[in-house]
This record gives sequence, C-alpha cells and structure tokens, in this order.
Amino acid sequence: MHATTKPLAPLRSGGLPLHRKAEESLRKLLDEPAYSQGGLLPDELSLANRLGVSRGTVRTALLRLVSEGRLERRAGVGTRVVRRSTESAISAWRSFSREMARHGVEVRMFRCELRALRAPEVVAESLRVPVGTVVQRLDRVRGWDDVPVLHSRSWFHPRVRFAKGEAFTRPLYDLVGEVSGRSADRASEAFAAVAATGSLAKDLKVRANSPVLLRRHTVYDTQGSPLEFAEVHYVSERFTLTLDLKRE
Repeated sequence: MHATTKPLAPLRSGGLPLHRKAEESLRKLLDEPAYSQGGLLPDELSLANRLGVSRGTVRTALLRLVSEGRLERRAGVGTRVVRRSTESAISAWRSFSREMARHGVEVRMFRCELRALRAPEVVAESLRVPVGTVVQRLDRVRGWDDVPVLHSRSWFHPRVRFAKGEAFTRPLYDLVGEVSGRSADRASEAFAAVAATGSLAKDLKVRANSPVLLRRHTVYDTQGSPLEFAEVHYVSERFTLTLDLKRE
C-alpha cells in the first residue's frame, strides 16, 4: 500500500509530447516525502490511469528517469527514488582547469565563442525544451603546451543566460550557478569513439578523420532539471580520461 500523496492530474494534449509531460509530472511526484525518502512508486498501470495516458507513455517517462539516475527499478521489488549525495557524479569534473592545476598543468584557451541559436532536436530533447527554442551555445577549444587537447560544445537551458562579453575565465559551473540561481548536482554521461571531421579537426589540429574520444553529458540541478547538454571531443593521444569505480 502506497503512502498518501497529492493526486496526479490528467495530462492535457498540445505543446510538449505526452511522454515529456508525464516525465515532468513524475518529477514533481518524486519530490514528495513519501517517495523522496524511499517509498515505492505506484506501478505503471496505476500511474497511467492517474495521468490519463497509455502505459507505454508512462514507461517511456520512467525509463528516462532511470537513465538519469533518478530512479532505480528492481524486479520483484518495484521502482523507487535513488538517494544520493549532492556531489555524486559531478565532483570529479566540476572544474577542468582546477583538476589539471592539481597536476601542475596550466590550461590555455585557444578559442571561446558564445552564440544564441535555435536548439536542434537532440539538444531540445536533452534540455526538455521545444525544438527551435533559442538557447545559448558555448564553444571552447582548450589545451596546454601550445597544443589544443579538447573541444567542448555546451548548450544551456534558457534559465541559464550569460551576459554578452563573458570571458569564461572562471569555472563554468560557478558561472552557471550565478546566472541561473541553480547548482549543478549530477550528470548523465556517455562515451564513444568518433572521427574528427571538418572544423573539429581544424580546431584540434589533427588530420581529418583522425580518431577522437567523444564524451556527451547532460548536467542537472538539485531538482533534477537540466542545465547543460554538452559534447566534448578529446585528442586521445594528448589526454587520458580516467574513471574511478567503487563496488557497493
């Protein structure tokens, strides 16, 4: 039997896709004490009936929350909120420059460009905004010893709005917190090996189609709302990315 909570209102058609609306409704549900403190969520069918949508729509929304690390699902047990510390999954890369400084490396900025552009589909999906929404995009090329090492392209949610002329000489998430009032809390990461083509190869000073490491991540605030979607390309011959894992 589930604890008493505020009822979920049936979703209305129009605007964002239904699975996105269901996702937002579920996010609000997760903040209620009955669930944020470890209580099991209702089953998919119950949630679908309360929202007035199909079971498949609810499943899509739940799986998105699972992929972000907000929820965990266990066969024969159920679905509940993942309880984590505020520094989880972000402390190791809150500031690339600070991390490299610990190793005695001074990071140099080769290129920095901030533009206002319309969000393409993959960006809009990650930031949970309609396709075509005007957002800020930040492109940076950084490295050391007069050699570029990585190219980062960050797209920010409309709630994150940098002033024209911002030099980005301070840690990015410090600036994000200042302009948005939101603290970066955690991130969802994905890695792939790709070929450097076009302007990317030129920025990184590598041959066209040379292999580079692609790291995609979406950064979320303490409420689970997206702040940034980024694609970072590393020249693997000049940089080694490590992950520390701990058995629980």
